[in-house]
This record gives sequence, structure tokens and C-alpha cells, in this order.
Amino acid sequence: MHESVRGSGVVARSEQGAEGPPHSVVVVGASHGAVHLADQLRFGGYTGALTLISDEAHLPYQRPPLSKAWLKGEVTPDSLVLRTADHYRGNGIELILGTTVRRIDRENDGVVVQMRHSDGSDRTRTFDRLVLATGARARRLEIPGGDHRDVLVLRTLDHAHRVAERVGSGPVVVIGGGFVGLEVAATLRGLGIEVTVVEAGSQLMGRAVGAGTAEFLLAAHRKMGVDVLLDTTPTEIVVDGDRIRAVRLADGREIAGTTVLVGVGADPRTELAEHLGLDCERGVVVDDRCRSSDPRILALGDCAVQEGCDGVRVRLESVDNATEQANAVAATLLGRDVRGRPVPWFWSDQGAWKLQIVGLIGGNTDVVVRTDPDKPHRRVALYFEDDVLVAAECVNAPADFVAVRSALARGRLLPRDILVDNTVPLKKLLTAVCAE
Repeated sequence: MHESVRGSGVVARSEQGAEGPPHSVVVVGASHGAVHLADQLRFGGYTGALTLISDEAHLPYQRPPLSKAWLKGEVTPDSLVLRTADHYRGNGIELILGTTVRRIDRENDGVVVQMRHSDGSDRTRTFDRLVLATGARARRLEIPGGDHRDVLVLRTLDHAHRVAERVGSGPVVVIGGGFVGLEVAATLRGLGIEVTVVEAGSQLMGRAVGAGTAEFLLAAHRKMGVDVLLDTTPTEIVVDGDRIRAVRLADGREIAGTTVLVGVGADPRTELAEHLGLDCERGVVVDDRCRSSDPRILALGDCAVQEGCDGVRVRLESVDNATEQANAVAATLLGRDVRGRPVPWFWSDQGAWKLQIVGLIGGNTDVVVRTDPDKPHRRVALYFEDDVLVAAECVNAPADFVAVRSALARGRLLPRDILVDNTVPLKKLLTAVCAE
């Protein structure tokens, strides 16, 4: 969900070519952030040429439902689209689908983009400004059998089609206890499919949530009937003939399965940025305006690492982050001020358990947990730094999440001593504080 990289201060940037509205903008990538950027530019009065290039053949679509509603058959490709084809045409947004950007070069004050279309034809075009929204690619298993056709990942609609085709064929082994793996595991278990989750770490969602919340959700998954194995490493995908039979573990055990879903994280797609000579460190490094080390080139979403004033570079994989960075890119291209970055937030639906997180949980050791004996499925963990609330994890507590998010977004300092009273609803406590 997020990762932090200690940086070396502010990136040096040339201002050449950074002034004035561009005549043409190209966005490489067409996921949520890219589409939101295109809308913000048009709604903000930008009248120049605007092009989105996607290597997928589908209209840009929502991705969060792929691990849940899609597998349950509750949505269709048409219901997932972010905007209709008429929307792009009506707003003068050129959407080029099924096209791979093979190379980008800088030329004078613009960029030259070399594309290959799905029919094999090549095309080269020049644009004033470039936005990289290339996203990230799912990591694969580097173990024997890891390249089998039924070892799957889930990041795109095509991936989701393949997972849906396989889930009825027998037991599923999920490698990785992160958000995607757990969402898929809970969904499949709800469909009556036998599921085992194999996690190499000592807790679920190790980089994203605290130990207490991880334990709470571990118990929830086991109660659902998901077999969860921690501190466990797969060493081989065992194949009989041309079919998967099991996953062999480091201790010699074999977990029966006919399909393996790999959810062990993703790597930002930085090849184009690296060819351009941009500063990259686990992503394309950008400032608060989403400018790369070349101010003519911007980046947003899963491929971008944003550098804060504290020198820490953070890459966030979330719809909220893509939206906020798209807002920043639009403001930059339009020559307007960029508003301060709100506190980031995330969510994950795992069966009947809704996890909502606001803020980033780092080395915070001061945690206040709020529970209700009458609501055993509900849990709220509040994280403090110097006795001030900085983050919260809410499980099946949407009202508390909204209250905390709203208070933090307004920049209110929330002292620890006023939030520890578990007998008073959190929303009431926060309302009283914000009214002062």
C-alpha cells in the first residue's frame, strides 16, 4: 500500500520550459489518476491538445472492484468504466487504446513519443508536456513452476477475467497476505471455494497496519474458513502433467491447489523515466507539484514517489493518492497554486470486514484501541506521535473513520488524553474538539 524511502533532500530542478500553459499534453497511462487529470484540465479551462495512451484495449475502468465484486459476478466491464467513450470525445480528450509506448525522447522544449499499436504499426508524435501515469506491475514468483499459466496476478481487467475463469476449478492458494490477496481470499471463501493464504511475514499486511489490527483481521479470516499460514515461504509450484497440484513450502509441506494467486506487491513501471534520465528511486521521484527532475515531465499514481519536506520519499498505491496527485498535476500545468496534500486514506473490503485507514503508520508506538463488547466485529486503533493523533485504523467503524479523517484534514491537533475515554463515541469527542 505504501513504502517510504529516506531521500537526500530536495531534488535539483531546471526551470527551463516550465513556464506558461502547454499547447499539448500527453499522459502515458489511462487508469483512475490519468482520467481524473484529463477531466481536471478540461474543467479548469485547458483548451490545448490532450492525449491519453493506454496499453490496454478496454476503456479506462475502476480497479478496486476486481478483487471483490467482479469475482462475485456483481459487475460487468461496462459498469466498471470510469467515463464513456462519448465523454472523451465530447471533451476533446484523445484516448489511444491498445498502444504501447516504446520510447520517449526529449526534443527542444517537448518530448517525442514512439508508439506501437495493437495492429503492429508504429507512430511517432511530439508533445509539449509529458505526464507519466504508468502505474506498477505485479511481482511474480521466482521459484520453480512460478511461470505456470495458472499462477496468476491481479492488477488489470484481463487478470481479473483469468482469475474468474479459474476459481471454480479447485482449491486456490494465495501467496501473500497483503490487501489484494486477502480481498480475493475472503471473496472466494464467500463463494465456497477452499482457500489457503501463505504469508512469509509474521503478520498480515505487515507494511500497512499495526500488529493489533493485523491480529484482529487474522482471526476474522480464520473464522471465515480461510487457512492462513504465517512465517511461511513457498519454494515450488508442484505441477503434474500440465496442471498445478500443490504449492511446496520451505518446511517440506505441500498445500493442495489447482490455481495460485500471487499478491506479493508491485514494482513501479519506471523504464520510460529511466531512459529519460529522470531521478528514480523505487519510483519516479516528484516534488509537491508532481514535477520530476525535469519540470517538463510530471508523474502521478503508483509509479511516483513523492518527496516531502522531511526528506522522506513515499510511494502510495491508492485511489485517493492518484486523485490528489492528479489535482496537483492539473494545477501545475495550468500555472495555478497547488493546495496542501490532505492526510492520505485507504480502504480494503475483506468479506464482511471493512478496513479504513487514515494517515500513515510509521514507528508510532503509542496506540489507543477502542472496542465495544456489544459490537465484536468493530475495532478502532488510534496512533499518536508526541501525544497527538496522526493516524487511525477503523474496522467496521465507518462513522469513526469519517470523523477522524475530517478532523485531520482540517489540521486539528487531537491530543491523546481526550480520545482515550472508550465510553464516549469517538464522533462525539471529535465534534467537541473541533467546535472549540
